[in-house]
Amino acid sequence: MRKKSLKGTFLAIALAAFSSSAAMGQEQQQAKPNWLENLTSRITFNGYAQAGWSHQDANDTKTNSYNLKRTLLWAKARITDRWSFLFMHDFSSVVQEFYTDYRISRDNSLTVRFGQFKHSYTMENPLSPTQLELIDVYSQAVLYLAGEGPDPLNGVNYGRDMGLMVFGDVLSNRLHYELALMSGQGVNHRDQNTQKDFLAKLEVRPVDGLRLVASGYLGTGCAVGTAAWNPAIAVGDNYRRNRYSVGAEYKTSPYSPAKFKEARPASVRAEWLGGKDGDVGSRGGYATLCVPVVDALDVVASGETFDRNTSVDGWDQTNLTIGVQYWYYKKCRLQLQYTRCLCGDKIGSDYNWLQAQVQVAF
Repeated sequence: MRKKSLKGTFLAIALAAFSSSAAMGQEQQQAKPNWLENLTSRITFNGYAQAGWSHQDANDTKTNSYNLKRTLLWAKARITDRWSFLFMHDFSSVVQEFYTDYRISRDNSLTVRFGQFKHSYTMENPLSPTQLELIDVYSQAVLYLAGEGPDPLNGVNYGRDMGLMVFGDVLSNRLHYELALMSGQGVNHRDQNTQKDFLAKLEVRPVDGLRLVASGYLGTGCAVGTAAWNPAIAVGDNYRRNRYSVGAEYKTSPYSPAKFKEARPASVRAEWLGGKDGDVGSRGGYATLCVPVVDALDVVASGETFDRNTSVDGWDQTNLTIGVQYWYYKKCRLQLQYTRCLCGDKIGSDYNWLQAQVQVAF
C-alpha cells in the first residue's frame, strides 16, 4: 500500500509540474513578440487605377481612344508612433513620392516632412485624383501653375518636388499651416540652380465643413523647354517663377436618405490663381460642384478658365463640364462627363470633349 501511495504521490507531483511547465511555456510564448505580425501591422498598402475613353473634335480633327491614365501603388511604414515613411510608384510613369514624416509635438501641431512629395500650392494639387470630381482631374490653372505638366518651361512634374516641409494643425484644428523649402526642379531631378523655392499655405476652418485657403509660391525656375506664349525664356535660363492662390470649399454633413446606399456629402469648391514666369503673367480659376442625387449617383458640374499670357490676347481657354459619377463600391466609381472647350485664337477653335472613366481603388 505504501508503494502504491508513493507512486500515486509521485505521479500527482509530476502531473502538477508538467501542467505548471506547460502553463509557463504558454505564457512565455504569448509574451514573445510576433515579428511578422508586428511588421504587417506597421505597413499598409494602397493603390488605384484609372482608365477610360475619350473623344474630341478639336481643330476639325476627331480623336477617339482608350487610355490608361494612372496605376499607382504605395506603401506606408509606421516606424514608431511619431515616425513614418511613404513610397509611391506610378507604373504608367515614374516613381512619384518617397518621403519621411516625423511628428515633433505630442499633438498634430508640428510635423516635419523630408523627401519628394506633392507640394502645398493650391487647394486641388495636394488632393488625390481619386477624390477629385473631374475625369481630367485638375483645373487648367492648377495643372499649369502647380507644375502638373502643361507648363513646358517647368516640365511634367505631377505637382511634386523635392524638399523640406513643416506643417500642423493648431487652435483646436481650426487653423492648418504648411511651410516648405523646395528645389523647384520637380520629380526625380536635381536642382539646376542654387536658389530654393519657398511655399506657404494657410487654411482656416471657421465652422465644420468650411475651409478658407490661401497659398503662395516664390521661386526661381530653370527652363527645361520653351513656350510660345513666353518666348523670352530659353532652355537653361533661370527665371522668376512666382504663384498665388485663394479659395474656399464647403462640404455638407454626409446624408443618407433611404434611397442612398451610403452617406456622402455635397460639396462646392472654388479657387482663383495667378502667377508670373519671367515678365509674363497668367491667371485663372475654377468652381466645381458635386451633389448626390439618387442611390450612389452624383451629379458633377464645373466651370474653369485660364489665360497663359494676360498681356497678349488669344492665349485663354474656358471649359464648361457637366457629368455624373456612380460609386459601385467604396472608392470605386464610373464617370461620364461632357466638356465644351472655348479657346482663344492662338490656341485653336472651340471643341467638344466626351470622356468616360472607371476607377478601382483600395
